[in-house]
Amino acid sequence: MVAIRADRPPAGPRRAAHRRMAWLLHRYPVTVVVTGPYLLLVVAPALAFDNPDAGFVLRLVLVAGVTVAVTETLLRLLTRGRERRVGASGPEHPAALTVARVVAVVSVVADVVAALAGRGTLAAQVAVELPSSPVAALASLFFGWKYLAIALLLYSVLRGQARAASFYRWAAALIAAQLAVAALTAITAPVAAYLVVVVAAGTVAGVVRSAYVVVALAVLLLAWPALFALRNDIRIAGGVRVDTTVSAHDRLRLDLQMARLEPYSVPADVGQPGLVQVVVYGLVPRVLDPDRSALSTGARINQYLGGSARSSYSFLSVGNVYFLDGLAGVIVYFGLWSGLAVLLTYNIRGAPGPVRLSLFCFVVAGPLCWSSTYPDTMVAVLQYTVAAAPVFLVLRATRAAAGGTRQRAAA
Repeated sequence: MVAIRADRPPAGPRRAAHRRMAWLLHRYPVTVVVTGPYLLLVVAPALAFDNPDAGFVLRLVLVAGVTVAVTETLLRLLTRGRERRVGASGPEHPAALTVARVVAVVSVVADVVAALAGRGTLAAQVAVELPSSPVAALASLFFGWKYLAIALLLYSVLRGQARAASFYRWAAALIAAQLAVAALTAITAPVAAYLVVVVAAGTVAGVVRSAYVVVALAVLLLAWPALFALRNDIRIAGGVRVDTTVSAHDRLRLDLQMARLEPYSVPADVGQPGLVQVVVYGLVPRVLDPDRSALSTGARINQYLGGSARSSYSFLSVGNVYFLDGLAGVIVYFGLWSGLAVLLTYNIRGAPGPVRLSLFCFVVAGPLCWSSTYPDTMVAVLQYTVAAAPVFLVLRATRAAAGGTRQRAAA
């Protein structure tokens, strides 16, 4: 299992709560990662504001959460004795920290350059077109490297190559880059999703303390109205119409966004991509196939609901899977992807290293992310893996070179 570093337990009654959370993170890390955002951002508002469709929302979240928990329990029983802390054993990757820093720098530069070139901007979404700039196409190859950097930084800390403070500094730089991208694109949702991935991976690995997560969450909630107003100002300046009747508070009512699904019959056919298209889009970079159409199931869902193709809609990850594949689809989807996430952290054919930790972050950032759009997110996880392959080869080569040097020294 991934390493869980115990923070110094607080005094008094808080100690028991701290131990319970540590136990949950140790025994059911994937369940906590998947269900945590839903409990906080969907279930809590639905109950607090007496959402009339709260029962429907709770049932969907419960089905997904129970599926993940049961999957994690069964795999723990079937692989008993194979839990192993990341970095506790296995071959050393001496260049992991250096590679992590290079990946982080490239990620920051590529994401900002892509945004400047028009990739991912709200204006491009409204125009229903992709930027034709070759710079944007090239920079898009490194889109998944922000997750790869977090994984490699965490591995470096767990193996003792770096201190936790180093992880915080580099994570702050990566988050700052995502904030800059949000300012350029006028879209804030990817920043929130990235923050969840950083917090989830860091907490599960034991590098990010739970107390820091609580403080960061409080700061974000307090700053949200100002950030929401700034986002609207950027959109208006870019010539995009903004609905002034939607307040910052309304935008946080994600339970209403998910509850809108309740009256529709499922599964629905909105023209979503099939398995072959998912594989082709995932494995073949756009730079090699620049003329293919954009993939946006969110836009197709919005059209199905009576909107236009110039905007998109999401019922959140659980809701999107339910809408397109029904309740059985929710069980299969979250069972398979959570099972993969669990196995990536287990001691199967060796202790988890930087590659498996990276793949774990890709799965959390893609299929298991609370705000992801199915099935587009499966394309994303394939793209992240393909883009990370050269980095994995570099890690393998540097490990082999270091092993050869040690053998010659011993001789």
